[in-house]
Amino acid sequence: MIRVAAVGDIHLGPDSRGQLRPAFASLGERADLLLLAGDLTRHGTLAEAAVVAEEFGGLPVPVVAVLGNHDYDAGCPREVAAILADGGIRVLERSVTTVPVGGELVGVAGTKGFGGGFAGRSAGEFGEPEMKAFVRHSRECADGLRAGLTRLTAQGCSWRIALTHFSPVPDTLAGEPPEIHPFLGSYLLAEAIDEAGADLAVHGHAHLGREHGLTACGVRVRNVAQPVIGQAYAVYRLHPEPAG
Repeated sequence: MIRVAAVGDIHLGPDSRGQLRPAFASLGERADLLLLAGDLTRHGTLAEAAVVAEEFGGLPVPVVAVLGNHDYDAGCPREVAAILADGGIRVLERSVTTVPVGGELVGVAGTKGFGGGFAGRSAGEFGEPEMKAFVRHSRECADGLRAGLTRLTAQGCSWRIALTHFSPVPDTLAGEPPEIHPFLGSYLLAEAIDEAGADLAVHGHAHLGREHGLTACGVRVRNVAQPVIGQAYAVYRLHPEPAG
């Protein structure tokens, strides 16, 4: 059994220093790794990133993150990612990492993702250059996630996790105004997950959504935005299939 702790949308700033850290005192006893599903800062400033690095640096389990839209706001996502990396946080963007747990290899493929909507009500790569660029970015994020999950399979990972900020399914957006669903996720992410295969998909972004969802092929999707899970982090367990 693999224990995956996860949280997103913590929106830390300089006045948040030390607020979350006490909640991780028992993390090593409860989880094997911690996933951060983006929107770690309020505006993506370097000062805010430094607070995130302090809160999550030096924890007893590996910490893997993707950035969210808030982390891009100040226009320096690479610098934000570098500060987090200096704190020991593995930041993914169309890339992968692996974590050995009890003789098994857990792989995480990550991308911020982007919007565009869901089957039947989604944007297409047509018309104005701005619209084409919008949908193209969503597709590129999904393609990166697909390639990452495929790579983890080739590496022989026992477990594969898709980590995004934007949602791959509409299930976990229930509670959000339907008018903004196209800006909360994209079906392209779910297609990538189902085509390449995963054991769990984790995202944030939808503060008013719900925690549980499924892709069309039955991959569990969890919205771990902190306003949704209502705690410092949630823990999900990956169990091996019964023999037989």
